[in-house]
Amino acid sequence: ASIVAADIDGGSTDNCGIASITASQTSFDCSNVGANTVTLTVTDNNGNVSTCSTTVTVADTIAPMAVCQPVTIQLDASGNASIVAADIDGGSTDNCGIASITASQTSFDCSNVGANTVTLTVTDNNGNVSTCSTTVTVADTIVPMAVCQPVTIQLDASGNASLTAAQVEGASNDNCGIASIAINTTSFDCSNVGAN
Repeated sequence: ASIVAADIDGGSTDNCGIASITASQTSFDCSNVGANTVTLTVTDNNGNVSTCSTTVTVADTIAPMAVCQPVTIQLDASGNASIVAADIDGGSTDNCGIASITASQTSFDCSNVGANTVTLTVTDNNGNVSTCSTTVTVADTIVPMAVCQPVTIQLDASGNASLTAAQVEGASNDNCGIASIAINTTSFDCSNVGAN
């Protein structure tokens, strides 16, 4: 930001006319946010000089530009996953620098499998805030652990027997739970006597 001397001149006068007015500082940047003492120097047409000081307050009212990017994360063996705000920051910027970035949600579990809307909040060094939203896709790519146990079944009087999946299931498990169990053969007869 910049000023000219006339911006801080509050009506300087001289009996023989003013030759020039100058300011001790006319250019300001992010390091000058807040109150700055600036001296006005007034020189008359005969070389006489007088000064006064005033305050130039520099304000940063421009919010940061929050830029989001989508991300896909994988659940671990415990059914959990997490992100940090930087994972969804797609290059946010600010004219005076960014103080912090935060995400509205950073921890995910099996209940979050699929698309989740997450908000990124960007705060600049002068307290201006901007937000954007993106999608965090949570994926469960860990296959269940199928655990079987051997079973012996008896043929009935007509030479038939049946088997359920629960009979051969031996404590199978999965990080996000088991939806169903099934077996490839449920009916047996005399042709199956022995190990199958």
